[in-house]
Amino acid sequence: MLVVGGGVIGLATAWRTAQRGLSVTLLDPDPGHGANRVAAGMLAPVTELQYGEEELLRLGIASNQRYAAFAAELEAASGLPTGYRPCGTLAVALDADDRAELREVHAFQQRLGLAAEWLTGRECRRLEPMLAPSVRGGLLVSGDHQVDGRRLGAALLEACVRAGVRIHRSRAARIELAPAGDRVTGALAEDGSALGAGQTVLAAGSWSGAIPGLPAAAQLPVRPVKGQILRLRMATTAGAPLPGGPFLSRNLRAVVRGVHLYLVPREDGELVVGATMEEQGYDTAVTAGGVYELLRDAHELLPGITELPLLETGAGLRPGTPDNAPLLGPTALPGLVAATGHHRNGILLTPVTADAVADYLTTGQLPPEAAPFTPDRFSSHALTEASR
Repeated sequence: MLVVGGGVIGLATAWRTAQRGLSVTLLDPDPGHGANRVAAGMLAPVTELQYGEEELLRLGIASNQRYAAFAAELEAASGLPTGYRPCGTLAVALDADDRAELREVHAFQQRLGLAAEWLTGRECRRLEPMLAPSVRGGLLVSGDHQVDGRRLGAALLEACVRAGVRIHRSRAARIELAPAGDRVTGALAEDGSALGAGQTVLAAGSWSGAIPGLPAAAQLPVRPVKGQILRLRMATTAGAPLPGGPFLSRNLRAVVRGVHLYLVPREDGELVVGATMEEQGYDTAVTAGGVYELLRDAHELLPGITELPLLETGAGLRPGTPDNAPLLGPTALPGLVAATGHHRNGILLTPVTADAVADYLTTGQLPPEAAPFTPDRFSSHALTEASR
């Protein structure tokens, strides 16, 4: 079996599949250094909820429920930390309009039976004293957590190596087909190596729709969505808290000027702020405007943030699909299996994706929670039916 792509989705799929006894090769020039390098790592299916995404919500909850056991198993298998932290998420409103919208979200969450507690502005500031006085209210979701995407990638790579996954450090130049063109038989690497496989998993993130070789009917509708993030330091380099206590103790979300913003505090004192959403193709340049907007909006939530040291700026590409939900399972072309298109939920959906694809590769069946996300929902027939 061949996995094309070595981000956290590809690595986790390779690891899980190798655990099932299959012989696995992973093709990637720099495994463990995909979009996870610039991901905040929020595990937040409830606070990420959007109207019309109930099936995606169920998939996210299923994955989040597995994360504690998944992280513990991965840390034992790799000997490396993942940064998994059960800290909860606080979503806040800055003005009356935001408060009304957040109230509607809370009502929607309640109709779905989700655990979310409404707090007044004063109660929000009691939990997070650095919040701006203008905060009007918020939602506390204790079941939303976090993981460190960089540590997760490193741990998955080491676990793959220990499980016997062969790592081929090159880029996929082309997906290879049988002479009749009716089946995928592996991939050709840029270094000239031909990697044959009975099943090929396409897990190349935002590049999944751009690798040559597939006929038009089998190409995956994946596009890059740019996101810029910042990393700041909340503590001294020795890891000691700043004077006055923790700057931020849990994930924080808000909508500022109509733009979604999140802040994720790490236990080591790092604070991740993100993320822009830009349709800019494969551009990964950090822009002055992107940095300014993130700091400006974060300052409205936490006025003291501009006093923190700025450690790093970065930009990455999320793999988006037409409905911004993942592509999981068999494609229109035999021998090709999809594990891509996770958009803003790649880190969150890593455990459930790896389990689902490993199940399909070993049993021929997808588990029920993954069934709504097969690539055939974007076939010409499916799109025609949906438009009626």
